Amino acid sequence: MEQYEPDRLSPPQLAAMQRSFRNGRASLTRRSLLRAGTGGAFAIGGLGALSACGIPAARKSQGEVSSDDHSAKEKQIFFSNWTEYMDVDDKKNRPTLDAFTKRTGIKVKYTEDINDNVEFFGKIKPQLAAGQETGRDLICVTDWLAARLIRFGWVQKLDPANLPHAYANLASQFRNPDWDPGRAYSYPWTGISTVIAYNKKATDGEKITSVSQLLDNPKLKGRVGFLSEMRDSVGMTLIDMGKDPGKFTDDDFDAAIARLQKAVDKGQIRRFTGNDYTSDLAKGDLAACLAWAGDVVQLKADNPEIDFHIPDAGYITSTDNLLVPSKARHKRNAERLIDYYYEPEPAARLAAYINYVCPVDGVRPELAKLDKDAANNTLILPDKEMAAKSRGFRSLTPKEETAYEEKFAKLTGA
Repeated sequence: MEQYEPDRLSPPQLAAMQRSFRNGRASLTRRSLLRAGTGGAFAIGGLGALSACGIPAARKSQGEVSSDDHSAKEKQIFFSNWTEYMDVDDKKNRPTLDAFTKRTGIKVKYTEDINDNVEFFGKIKPQLAAGQETGRDLICVTDWLAARLIRFGWVQKLDPANLPHAYANLASQFRNPDWDPGRAYSYPWTGISTVIAYNKKATDGEKITSVSQLLDNPKLKGRVGFLSEMRDSVGMTLIDMGKDPGKFTDDDFDAAIARLQKAVDKGQIRRFTGNDYTSDLAKGDLAACLAWAGDVVQLKADNPEIDFHIPDAGYITSTDNLLVPSKARHKRNAERLIDYYYEPEPAARLAAYINYVCPVDGVRPELAKLDKDAANNTLILPDKEMAAKSRGFRSLTPKEETAYEEKFAKLTGA
């Protein structure tokens, strides 16, 4: 287990966090864009603040953090999630949660108290570090933070016997992240894909299908956007260069930065954006850009000129993940809820509402009953060809995080 250390935030990591809160993944609600996703943000909001509180780290090994499970006697679950990340009907009820309670008798105290990873970790870190209950049985956090929680031993190992549907129906592209091989501690709530989006009117009808076009096509000069999130922009560039973002070296990273720098120097890239690419793309100020798939679904619904492409070389996918914190009182109940959302019918209802990548195999027929367009949308249900192109950005050490963010900050002028 990685031992807790009160990391201090470097200036590049601080800049990365500020970018994310100002105009990146952390700046708006969940349905319109994503959230802060850098290890640097974790360091300032989590590790550094934990040290300042004078709270010692929990020093237990993985598998030693489970507490007495009260699931049999206490038919309840305390579930923390992101805003607008659960299906809601016209009467403000939550149909899939209500159906789970009706079937099992387990009441779910559902709280939308996650606005970004850093802020939420600040809420639960004192209890986690002290080996105490967080008051939550189930949480949903982005992959980089899930990886840290697992390495610190602050989440419980899941019991496969309570997860038959999850084990059977988890899509293959999500089964083996480097931070939780075989999904021993986590299951994805949804996937978040980075794709190429373009305005057909602004490109005069030309399809934009690769990062190489973004960086080198003279017709797009000054009208190209890349993302202010390092993992997305560098990851997509690495893939275009024939490198695996799950296994790259320092030299590979430097080569990707150099390629992006060349495009900046010649004026090909207009700017590195957060969520504001959506309005620029819709207006045509950006002809093409890297974009988050959840946004593209909404953009296409509002503007027929917007289209997207999955590069043949591949694309970056991250995940939001369900985990059971250490000392949670209702672990088995939480596992039953995880498993429930891997049944095709509730998974389809959730996907139809939130419009992000569904990690559940076999959901298409059920989703087609609710929304045929969603069932045929590869941004929500990737087909085999698209799923095979999905790549994850590998976990970074604190040293790598500092060095890479410094180089990326220099590139973007942050």
